[in-house]
Amino acid sequence: MKNLPVIAEQIREAFEIRTKVRDQALMQSRALTRHCANAIRAVHRSEIDLANDHLNEASILVSQLKKDLQPYPELFFAGYTQDAIKEFVEASCTLALVQNLSLPTPDTLEVEYNTYLNGLAEVTGELRRRCMDILRQGYSEEAERLLSCMDDIYDVLVTLDYPDAITNGLRRQTDIVRGIVERTRADLTLSLREQDMKKAMDALRAQLPGRE
Repeated sequence: MKNLPVIAEQIREAFEIRTKVRDQALMQSRALTRHCANAIRAVHRSEIDLANDHLNEASILVSQLKKDLQPYPELFFAGYTQDAIKEFVEASCTLALVQNLSLPTPDTLEVEYNTYLNGLAEVTGELRRRCMDILRQGYSEEAERLLSCMDDIYDVLVTLDYPDAITNGLRRQTDIVRGIVERTRADLTLSLREQDMKKAMDALRAQLPGRE
């Protein structure tokens, strides 16, 4: 038992270091989440340059987290870290799809596959929001394009039926995506029917007596 104080001191020093690293990672994760939220807000306001600026800052934070936590994988794969990186995926993919660009890959974003897929799943919520903003002005082919993107995302996610331990809960996210896609399709269908009805009524009015 004489060596117990030495053992305890070694453990204490290791815990002190990990605690400091964890606290730093929490700060970086909060900053990362903030930049991603601001990027998505800018996307919906069509402020593309501002969205890119926030994503550039977010990308730097992701790289820094990977570097700082490389010796501490238990911290890198902790929920708060991966949740923040998932927000980075969501913001990056949302910006790309709104601009009708190719999706950034997991390798390009330097993220884990399961984190990428969960972030991609959440993109559908942002695309629905974009569709609803468009539909306030009436039916649009752009809304149809975004719905097609949502369909494509769901079609891929539903095929990735692996244990939650591998996908980090992707199955539940996929079920949510299905609901989002179905509601958005119903909204677009209703908007299209309303537009067709308006056109038919306008054509009928034009044929009424007394109208030229």
